[in-house]
Amino acid sequence: VQLQASGGGLVQAGGSLRLSCSASGRTFSSYAMGWFRQAPGKEREFVAAISWSGGKTYYQDSVAGRFTISRDNAKNSMYLQMNSLKPEDTAVYYCAAAVSAPFSSVVSSRERGYDHWGQGTQVTVSS
Repeated sequence: VQLQASGGGLVQAGGSLRLSCSASGRTFSSYAMGWFRQAPGKEREFVAAISWSGGKTYYQDSVAGRFTISRDNAKNSMYLQMNSLKPEDTAVYYCAAAVSAPFSSVVSSRERGYDHWGQGTQVTVSS
C-alpha cells in the first residue's frame, strides 16, 4: 500500500483547505486511516482518524468542530476538510493507514497504530 497526501498550501487564518490521501491497492476499504501533523520543532501529533467503514471518527480536541475526516472507499481516498484554520494548525500533515489490522474495531490515535505513511503535505496558516 502506498499513500499519497495532497491539498496543502498557504491560507489565511479563518480560511479552509481540503486535504486528500489516495491509496494504492485493492484493500483500501478494509483498514482504518488517520491524519497526523508535525509542526516545526514539535513531535508529530494525532489529528483525526476514521474506521474502515467510515462509521467511526475521532478527533484531537483542538480540531474537533473545525475539521472533518471522511473517506470514499470506491475512490480509495480519504479526506480532511479543515475549516476556521488557525496559525497553530500550521504543520506538515501526514496520512496513515492501519493495513495490518483489517476490519478492526479499534481506531487508534497513536502512531504505533499505523503501519503505512504518506509523504506529508505542508499546510501554512498566516495570521
